[in-house]
Amino acid sequence: MSTHAKGTLYLVPTPLDFGCDAQAPITDVLPQETLRIAASITHWVTENAKSTRAFLKRVDAQAPLAQPIQQHTITELPREVHKKGDHTGEFDAKPLLKAALAGHDVGLVSEAGMPAVADPGSSVARAAHELGIRVVPLVGPVSLLLALAASGLNGQNFAFVGYLPQDSAARTQRLRELENLTVKHGQTQMFIETPYRNQALWDALVNGLQGNTRLARASGLTLTTMQVQCKTVQAWRSAGKAPISGEPTVFLIGK
Repeated sequence: MSTHAKGTLYLVPTPLDFGCDAQAPITDVLPQETLRIAASITHWVTENAKSTRAFLKRVDAQAPLAQPIQQHTITELPREVHKKGDHTGEFDAKPLLKAALAGHDVGLVSEAGMPAVADPGSSVARAAHELGIRVVPLVGPVSLLLALAASGLNGQNFAFVGYLPQDSAARTQRLRELENLTVKHGQTQMFIETPYRNQALWDALVNGLQGNTRLARASGLTLTTMQVQCKTVQAWRSAGKAPISGEPTVFLIGK
């Protein structure tokens, strides 16, 4: 590639099975063109270098990598970006794109799903636009949209609100705020939790929401263990204790 031309920033989605006991064949969730482009990239900006190397091994089994993994340049986003998010504009990601300015294509990747959507990476895409670097999202799974489509809730007006507070009182207050939005505007509210806290959040939802609010959960998306269920809160209560998967889960409330 000519060093006089800027490279492209590719947003490379990864399978949703990170942290799960089972893995789906990568060809079940990523099209051949996404695999081909991923295999051609040797410079990466990532949420986690170890998981990126594991992803590249899976890619290599289907589309041979342009260079051995040991020769790839893999740069992790700073930890503070993971904790605080990179949507505030406080983090300058331009230095991470030096390779693109030198003419190399760069891949942006997260541990699971589409980078910069419910994951770090927006600062890198923003920096690319500011530097005049072409940004291309590749096709692959996005857990939020899969969950929303399967839930039967309003897909014309929805919001992803990230993580709810861990403190019980603060979480209850936040749930009431979100529930009010669904009542007033019909807006579906989506959120996630660290998998080992899934059960505590689920119990808070079932016990704290109004009976006629619709509550959905989508676990193990794209896997053989996938479960997507949506009922009124009252129906969930009538069904009794409903253990929830320890797999990554998207929670949704709506009308």
